[in-house]
Amino acid sequence: MLIGEGLADSEIARLTGIPRSTISAWRHGRGSRFHERLASADSSWRPSDGVAYCYLLGAYLGDGCLHVTPGGAAGLVVSLDGGYPAVVAEVERAVARTFPGVRTWRSAVPGSHVAIVHASHPALPFAFPQHGPGRKHLRCIELVAWQRSLTREHPRQLLRGMIHSDGCRTINRFRTELPSGRIAEYEYPRYFFSNLSADIRRIFCEHCELLGIRWTQSNARNISVSDRRSVGLLDDFVGPKR
Repeated sequence: MLIGEGLADSEIARLTGIPRSTISAWRHGRGSRFHERLASADSSWRPSDGVAYCYLLGAYLGDGCLHVTPGGAAGLVVSLDGGYPAVVAEVERAVARTFPGVRTWRSAVPGSHVAIVHASHPALPFAFPQHGPGRKHLRCIELVAWQRSLTREHPRQLLRGMIHSDGCRTINRFRTELPSGRIAEYEYPRYFFSNLSADIRRIFCEHCELLGIRWTQSNARNISVSDRRSVGLLDDFVGPKR
């Protein structure tokens, strides 16, 4: 009522004892928007944009985590290489399309090239049920049924997000001596996906197989795609990071 009468926030705070910041939030609808989001945040949450969600899920599985408070607030943090500004911007767009109306913001790790994308929404724990205590590679990571249904419909977006956060496209170069004695030099492109979690690597490989992409395990944490046809398939929707 006092807001409707045209009183300023500071005057209402003086008359009522309510903090000015709280009154400002009411005036601009910030508090109501949070409670509307909180009311819609339960296990029935599903993304309205499956393409954006699958990309964001890939980025989360690669280098993302959640922070959840007892009061129901939840924050998403995705750590990315700031040397690829287009990737950082794409993650921000995916957040905005998955959680309409949510603001994203960035921070940086001093002395490094790490760019961190942040967002807050109470539905985050239901959007990413893989959230849990401890590091992802030390616990079981599996897609739930509704996620698997979406990622099978949009495997390219999932793989794109996973490679953008925890993978790369490189040029492999090597030299070999031919029978004639001449030293020949060869080069070819290949993709790597690197993650300590065997479960997350398995998710990556399963979705490669859905698209007919051949993969090999280079070592304990790296999946390699070097087959020419398979590299071409990834080039169609991933390509070099920018």
